[in-house]
Amino acid sequence: MILIVDDKPENIFSLKKILEINNFEVDTALSGEEALKKILKHSYALIILDVQMPGMDGFEVAENISGYSKSKDIPIIFLSAVNTDKRFITKGYASGGVDYITKPVDPDILILKVKTLYRLYEQTRDLNEAHLALRAEIEFRKQAQAELRERVQELRSTLESIPQIAFTAKSNGTIEFVNQQWYSYSSRQEEFPETHPDDPEIKEQWEASIRENRPLEMEVRIKALAEGSYQCHLLRTTPIKEGDNIIKWVGTFTDIEDQKQTEKRKDEFLSIASHELKTPLTSIKAYMQLLERAFSTELAAAADSGNYLKRAQFQVDKLHSLIADLLDISKIESGRMKFNKKVFRFDDLLTSSIDIITQTNHDVRIIRKGKVEELIYGDEIRIEQVILNYLTNAIKYSPDTKDVVVENSITPEGHILVKVVDFGVGIPADKQSQIFNKYYRVEETSHRFQGLGIGLYICSEIIKRHSGTFGVESNANNGSCFYFTIPKYTGQPI
Repeated sequence: MILIVDDKPENIFSLKKILEINNFEVDTALSGEEALKKILKHSYALIILDVQMPGMDGFEVAENISGYSKSKDIPIIFLSAVNTDKRFITKGYASGGVDYITKPVDPDILILKVKTLYRLYEQTRDLNEAHLALRAEIEFRKQAQAELRERVQELRSTLESIPQIAFTAKSNGTIEFVNQQWYSYSSRQEEFPETHPDDPEIKEQWEASIRENRPLEMEVRIKALAEGSYQCHLLRTTPIKEGDNIIKWVGTFTDIEDQKQTEKRKDEFLSIASHELKTPLTSIKAYMQLLERAFSTELAAAADSGNYLKRAQFQVDKLHSLIADLLDISKIESGRMKFNKKVFRFDDLLTSSIDIITQTNHDVRIIRKGKVEELIYGDEIRIEQVILNYLTNAIKYSPDTKDVVVENSITPEGHILVKVVDFGVGIPADKQSQIFNKYYRVEETSHRFQGLGIGLYICSEIIKRHSGTFGVESNANNGSCFYFTIPKYTGQPI
């Protein structure tokens, strides 16, 4: 908006019309005092100020305007018909004016000067806004950097206080900070600790993790510099993100050597205990079978006695199965589980396994879907062990229904796929990733159903040794589908 200040209304009228014809918004004042009041209330892009006014003349008005912080940068054009000599023009510039126009006003000259000064005003305004925005951005960045430095310092203080080996790295994987524990296993910040010759190289796994933008978790034995011995650690790395972008990585090595030694001793105990239990159990089982034959021939009338023996035989068989599982765990951990592989027809094995279950569980109905006439190369007894475990679990964890579905098909990759579907208690989604772990049992069902939590772990190890895959799909209280795949025989041993 442009402010015209003149004590003669006719002068204001003519100037206002000229400017409005050229699309300028105009405000007016008939005295210097009125002009100053309006300048305090409104913002103007330009002031056209008459020099000769009664009371406060144009020079005084200009000097007052330049004293206001709000208006000191508003350009002023002086307008006069009398004071046109050099000294008055000089005084006008000294008072804060930027240009001078004499009366009578030439409309073309006026519009030319107004447009120039108006354009200058707009550019100055834009420049000031950009300057303010830049200052705000600088202040914001300073504050963000200060907060980031504070967070980094807090993180580093935290990492120094924890017992684990800890480090941070840039988004590209370059290590930028390590805590004191690091130097017990590495002499340089830039180098990961030395790993055991039989373990994967940390650097290779780390670089792959950075390339794929995924967290890293691995168990690895690293060398302690002082002792020269290798200690088992769990390495975990976690990305720190801003939005979708990774800006930093935080990693820790947690010492799990004691845990591993405890597991080793436990496995050794299980191996010894299961072997020691198996010998007397075999004798008990043999004597039970002899007694059962004796009762069947000499005491056929004593039905209750026979039932007691059958129940005792059932419990002995159950104990025998548990000991066999413990032995398998021991063999897996020590690498002594042997596989007698040969080529055989998978459908025959599946049919036989289903028959075994139906003969021992007369009230169970197994619904079979699909049939695969393919050969596989593997250990027939071990694969049967997997199928029987899946079927037994399906029955065990479905107390309210006796239907189990067995599906058999070929995957697009040419693998034999077996699914065992039950309609039982199901498994919560957050528990499914651990269901094949050693000794793991779902808390919600552990008090209702007995077991050691090792059957599925043994199954998973058997399938792995046959280059297959395994998994589970389930919903809590809505049944489960356990599955596994094994490559079909192609003419060469797998």
